Amino acid sequence: MTAPHTRSRRVIAIPLGMAMATALAFLPNVSASAAPVADTAGVADVAGQVSAEATSLSYVVNVRPGHGTSSSVKKAIAKAGGTIVTSYDQIGVIVVHSSNADFAKTVRKVRGVESAGATRTAPLPAQSTTDVGTPKVLTSEQVADVEAAAGQDPLEPLQWDLPAIKADKAHEKTLGSSKVTVAVIDTGVDDTHPDIAPNFDRDASVNCVTGKPDTTDGAWRPSAAESPHGTHVAGEIAAAKNGVGVTGVAPGVKVSGIKVSTTAGFFYTEAVVCGFMWAATHDVDVTNNSYYTDPWYFNCKNDPDQKALVEAISRASKYAEKKGTVNVAAAGNENYDLAADEITDPTSPNDTTPAERVIDPSECLDIPTQLPGIVTVASTGAKGIKSSFSNHGLGVIDIAAPGGDSTAYQTPAPPATSGLILGPIPGGKWGYMAGTSMASPHVAGVAALIKSTHPHAPAAAVKALLYAEADRTPCTDPYDINGDGKVDAVCEGPKNYNGFYGWGTADALDAVTK
Repeated sequence: MTAPHTRSRRVIAIPLGMAMATALAFLPNVSASAAPVADTAGVADVAGQVSAEATSLSYVVNVRPGHGTSSSVKKAIAKAGGTIVTSYDQIGVIVVHSSNADFAKTVRKVRGVESAGATRTAPLPAQSTTDVGTPKVLTSEQVADVEAAAGQDPLEPLQWDLPAIKADKAHEKTLGSSKVTVAVIDTGVDDTHPDIAPNFDRDASVNCVTGKPDTTDGAWRPSAAESPHGTHVAGEIAAAKNGVGVTGVAPGVKVSGIKVSTTAGFFYTEAVVCGFMWAATHDVDVTNNSYYTDPWYFNCKNDPDQKALVEAISRASKYAEKKGTVNVAAAGNENYDLAADEITDPTSPNDTTPAERVIDPSECLDIPTQLPGIVTVASTGAKGIKSSFSNHGLGVIDIAAPGGDSTAYQTPAPPATSGLILGPIPGGKWGYMAGTSMASPHVAGVAALIKSTHPHAPAAAVKALLYAEADRTPCTDPYDINGDGKVDAVCEGPKNYNGFYGWGTADALDAVTK
C-alpha cells in the first residue's frame, strides 16, 4: 500500500491513496495531487509599484517569558525592519511582520532573543480563495429513510462511531456538564447550525488568523468558500441531543470556535499560538487540534526558522495545559510510522514550492501533534482496527478513536451505511468525512465527559484517566487492510500500549462511571 503523502489532515479529511475514488466522490472539487498553493503574486499600488506588504512575511520572535517585551528588543525589531503585530508576554512570543529578507537572521543576534523564524514562505497578502469542496451531503430522502429508536436523535442510527466508544451507553448516565467547554481550533465553526447552536460558547470563541484575537461577532465562522471541517469537528464533540440531526460524544458540554486557518486553509504558527493562548485565558477545558501547522509538515529543530516555530507553539500549548486545558490533536493521515528512523516528506513547504526531504522524526516534529503534553490520537474504522490512512508509532500515539475508513475496508454494521463519520456541516446540513481529524474530536469529547465527572481534576489527571479508562487494544498483526497479501503497516508494542492504538481505544462509558 502506498501512503497518501499529498493531503492535509484538515482540509481534505477523507482518506486518499487506497480510497481515492471514494474520497473524490465526497470532495469533488479538491485536487488529489496537491495542497492549496498560496497566490504569491505582488499587489500593485496605484502607481503600479508592488507594495512593501506584498513581500512581507510573518515572524515569531521568542524572548524570555514573563518579562514583557524589553525596549531594547522592540528597538532592535524596528531597526531590522519589523512591525510588532502583537505579543504574548506570558510565554515570551512576539508576532512581527517584516519585508526584510534578513529579518530573522538579524534579530537572532539581538541580546534577549532566544529564537526567531518566519512562519511562512509565501508573502502576507491573503491567499487566493480555494474551493475545498464539501462532504457528500445527506439528501432529505436519505434523512427520511433513517428510523431512529426512542431517545435517539434522527440520524444517530447512522453513527456507528458512538457505540464504538460506548458513547450511547454513556449518554444514559449523563450528557456532560454545560460548565465544560471544548474549543475547536480549526477552520471556523458555524454556530448557527441547529445541532451546534444550543451548546455554543460565544465568549470562548474568536478569530485568531492574524495572530491577534478578533472578537467581532461571528468572526469565528467559516465563509461559504471555506472548509466545513471545523463545523463537522464541533458537531462530533458536542452536537446537541435535541431531536435534530446527529448526537455528539458529549452532547451536554459547551463548544467554541477558535478560527486559525486562512481562507485558503493554511494554519500558520502565529494563529495557532493565538488559539492556545485564547483557550488558556478563557476557561477552556479541552482543545481539539485536527491540523498540522503550515507550511512544514515536520519542523526540524536544526533549522533556525523551524526551531522557532516549534518553540512558540510549544510554549503556548504548555501554557494552556498549565491553566488547566487538555490539548488533543490528530496524528495525521499519511500512514507514516512516526517512530521510524526516517520519513520522506514530499509536501513541505506547502504554501510555495514543496521539495522532497528525508527527515528524522525524533528531531523534526509534526506540530502541535508531537509536542510534549499533547494527547496524540490515531484513527480506527468501523471494524475497530487502525484506519488505512492513520499515522502510527510506538511512543507517539497515546490513544485511538473512530475516524472512519473506506467502507470497502471496514464496513459498519446496519443500520449504518457508510464507514465514514457523519457530522454537521455549515448551512444546517449533515455530511460524511473521515481522517484522524475525526478521531481526535471523539477523544476530546471523552475528555470533556471526564472533566464533567471530575470537575476539579487538573489537565494531567484528566489525561491520566483518559488513558487508564481506554479499552486495551492489541496490535493488528499482520495489518493487511486491503487484503492483497502485503503488510501495509507494522504495529509494535504489547496490548496495553502499542504503536497503533497507544493506551487503547477511548471509552466514553468509563469516563462517566469511574
